[in-house]
Amino acid sequence: MKNQPEPPIKHSAVNPVNRREFIRKAALLSGAVALAGPFIRSTRAGEPGPNEKIRVALIGCGGQGSRDLGFFLDNPEVDCPVVCDVDDSHLADGVKVCTGKGRPQPATAQDFRRVLERKDVDVVIVATPDHWHALPMVMACQAGKDVYVEKPLAKTIAEGRAMVTAARRHNRIVQMGSQWRSCNHIVEAAELVKSGKLGKISMVRAWAWLDWQPTMGRPADTTPPAGLDYDLWLGPAPARPYNLNRCHYNFRWFWDYAGGLMTDWGVHLLNMALMGMGPEAPKNVCSSGGIYLQDDMRETPDSQLAVYEFPSYLLVWEHKSGMGVGLNGRSWGVSWSGTEGTILLNDNGYEVVSEKRQANLEPRKVKPSGAPHPQHVRNFLDCVKSRHKPVLDVEIGHHVSSVAHLGNLAYRTGQKLTWDPITEKITNHPEANKLVEVKYRKPWKLPDAERA
Repeated sequence: MKNQPEPPIKHSAVNPVNRREFIRKAALLSGAVALAGPFIRSTRAGEPGPNEKIRVALIGCGGQGSRDLGFFLDNPEVDCPVVCDVDDSHLADGVKVCTGKGRPQPATAQDFRRVLERKDVDVVIVATPDHWHALPMVMACQAGKDVYVEKPLAKTIAEGRAMVTAARRHNRIVQMGSQWRSCNHIVEAAELVKSGKLGKISMVRAWAWLDWQPTMGRPADTTPPAGLDYDLWLGPAPARPYNLNRCHYNFRWFWDYAGGLMTDWGVHLLNMALMGMGPEAPKNVCSSGGIYLQDDMRETPDSQLAVYEFPSYLLVWEHKSGMGVGLNGRSWGVSWSGTEGTILLNDNGYEVVSEKRQANLEPRKVKPSGAPHPQHVRNFLDCVKSRHKPVLDVEIGHHVSSVAHLGNLAYRTGQKLTWDPITEKITNHPEANKLVEVKYRKPWKLPDAERA
């Protein structure tokens, strides 16, 4: 298919009000039970059993998607019958991953709907740009596929809620691809936070100072390169002239497609921070920032600070591109500060620092537990077989991603925003609330919760 996308399988627009209120109330009432990962249902006919092959398709063969597929294929029960991308050069990369892992050469497709039609696919990896997460995931659930979808869960909060509804309605296993949720030393640190040994926690911080983020420059618009179906790459996003900087990796710096570092690194680190704090949602958020260092055509801020007021604590997010000496001497990390002490955490392990006036918390340093990506994929595959919820189930992914999105909405409006987690609406700023919702370029439409 070229240039003219077919209408999606279902055509109803998102209707986020009444049913979302009901589902969100149920999710909040279930609280820690929902996060604990209870049984979804028993295996039914046609789903992979404990000893059967799991047939995985990749949608989005860029850098992250190809890495994901490699981790999946490191598990001997995984086969890959097909890879999909709108860019032929990326398709070639996906094929190389399969053959490089000793698997047969997969079929290829440019249109993800050709993948979802296949009967030899059990699981779909969605590793597209953010604006293309929701539609393939929802339609995969409709087609009876389980889904591993990269972070953030969606480009907007309303998309994320539709994704949760689709997963539940169609009884699918859905894991968000923020691998740190499966990192042993991070899980251990979060459990220590939840144990109460830090005392009363009133301040949580997460930060990313990244000195390796490149400046893009300002190239002129051009015609799309051969082999790229640019209209399909845009999909539900607004029609724009092709520009090298708006496509592939750099998509994340434009509001049409993503949310900058807040939804890129921020979802990872907010995920870690919230692992220790439970399922409650923020009440208010404010944010400031701008483009101060990177003189190029990006739209998202290279410097940003967001402050979230949760019912019992403050959470502060901070990011900085072009500089790498972050808080506490760490370029990125998370800290939980309580009356007894503080935990400082990143990929190098974690450190427990006791409050000087206290002697009840033993200071110590804990070594890192290694790269968590293989464990995160393994957890998902095990859940495909057992039908248990994975460690980063779609509802948790939606919660974490929504927190990041709210920080961006506060930045874009320049206002302190009040959030109602039951209706999933911003209650004090109608223009900001419009950015919660979904607006797709025709003919693309996202199935609503009643028809997902």
